[in-house]
Amino acid sequence: MPLRLRPLVPLLLLLAAACAREAPEYEGPYARQVRKAIPMLEESSGLTFKALPVLQERTRDEVRTFIERAFNEQLTPLELAGAQEAYRRFGLLPDTLDLRAFFVDLLTEQVAGYYDPATKTLYVVKDAAPEIREVTIAHELMHALQDQHTRIDSVHTLKGDNDRMVAMQSVIEGQATYEQMVMMTGGSDMNLRIPGGWDRVRDMIRAGQSSMPKFANAPLLIQETMLFPYLSGAEFVRQFKRARSGQTPFAPFAASTEQVLHPEKFLDSIPDVPTRVTLAPSRAGSPIHEDNLGEFETRLLVYQHLKDQGLSVTAASGWDGDRYQVVNTAGGSALGWVTVWDSAVDAAEFRDVMERVVEKRYGLPARSGGAGDERRWTAKGRRVSLTQGEVAGRPAVFLEDVPAGVAGRVIAPAAVTLQEP
Repeated sequence: MPLRLRPLVPLLLLLAAACAREAPEYEGPYARQVRKAIPMLEESSGLTFKALPVLQERTRDEVRTFIERAFNEQLTPLELAGAQEAYRRFGLLPDTLDLRAFFVDLLTEQVAGYYDPATKTLYVVKDAAPEIREVTIAHELMHALQDQHTRIDSVHTLKGDNDRMVAMQSVIEGQATYEQMVMMTGGSDMNLRIPGGWDRVRDMIRAGQSSMPKFANAPLLIQETMLFPYLSGAEFVRQFKRARSGQTPFAPFAASTEQVLHPEKFLDSIPDVPTRVTLAPSRAGSPIHEDNLGEFETRLLVYQHLKDQGLSVTAASGWDGDRYQVVNTAGGSALGWVTVWDSAVDAAEFRDVMERVVEKRYGLPARSGGAGDERRWTAKGRRVSLTQGEVAGRPAVFLEDVPAGVAGRVIAPAAVTLQEP
């Protein structure tokens, strides 16, 4: 679901926009903005509109109704409850947060306009400030243009592959953000026109977002997963355009957030595609939720608990695939997570960092889990283990977090199979 990064506006209004030929055939709402944007977006992206866009206005209440409906269509109550419990077990969401209610309020606060692939219509919020509306229309026109050349709604059809979904969304939002900003900067590389370059843009977006009440009070997970498709996605597209001028970044889409974070792993002649991890049904309890985190959310997990950006990046480096299960046991929910790594060194480094995460999260002394390949702790009614091992000859790390009175493992190594790219 598209989100508007309104803090882009103060920066973009300071940058000179180039003149361009108009598209006089468009006679709908906001004709001046649309006529200006269409030729500039076409020239920058290399794509052409096959049909003129349709624009309509919406009230803030109508936007909220759309968000609620889209939320229900994309996630069933059971799926949402499962995802919420999974992130709680990882310590990425507080137990008291109602994820659905919070997201609806947050998106209503953020959205100044959106493109709906189902109706092929661009909707603009009536009460948006004129300068915000201008940026929004350019961004959403790019989504309308993308939709005429690929299925941008296919991202919402993915089930059980969170990492790939975030990667696809990052390409979609990243391209719209990048081309919108190139248009506003007169068609040049942003790094050449903006003091401080792309990093400065990132800082200004983050600072602006934090001034919005709902966003400012959101957990780190929500803040970062909202910003990632726009910021890291735009940087991915910028590097893609430099390496493959004249090509589109969604043919094919990036396969993982690893490729978004490290564009060279997508652009290489042999792309670095993650290993697909498959789990057998757990014998420890009834299923609640199953999915993956990917390199991006693995970084977030480490940073959430240790607040060390460099360490979080290092710990997730070498990620090659993961899968987790959350099950319901007699004592409550239990989490099992397996990660696969490029090398045994990468796996060992991650295991050592996760040891610190566990001890920090549960208030335990350093190195209190023992030594060797498996570390074990019991604290706050939970039994936690961290094991370095192998799956099908590949280096792997297993994390188990279960109620203290529950025996057995959520994920047994023998229940894991790998599909190499």
